[in-house]
Amino acid sequence: MTWSFKRFSLGLSLCYTGRMHTESLTHGSTSPLRLLPAYLGTSAIGEAIQTVRGRRMLWLEILVNDRLDLAPWQSEPAVQVAYQIACRWYTRYQRLITFLENRAPLPIDAGPIDFRDYRAFAEALSFVYAHR
Repeated sequence: MTWSFKRFSLGLSLCYTGRMHTESLTHGSTSPLRLLPAYLGTSAIGEAIQTVRGRRMLWLEILVNDRLDLAPWQSEPAVQVAYQIACRWYTRYQRLITFLENRAPLPIDAGPIDFRDYRAFAEALSFVYAHR
């Protein structure tokens, strides 16, 4: 079953677009991605890093998804930046993320975070919590 809808948030980078496959959310999927298929319609990290929106959202996917294999992209600057941002947000909100998602820990990075991304962070956590 597939369905389409649009939902716009005030967050900089999160808005549902196009089709979403509900089977992949409930019956497992070959793609380990959780946010990017729903928000960007992409099924691979390689596709996501080719677009500005994908690069802006990649840190959220890393933050909520501990099943990602980032090894093929570890030399990509966009992936390195996204990983660092995810680690910083994880460090800041570790208890909340662990409570909602029970993910494997990310490395501690107490560097600064951009609080303008808080709305996108909150919406991403809400989305993955509702679709677990």
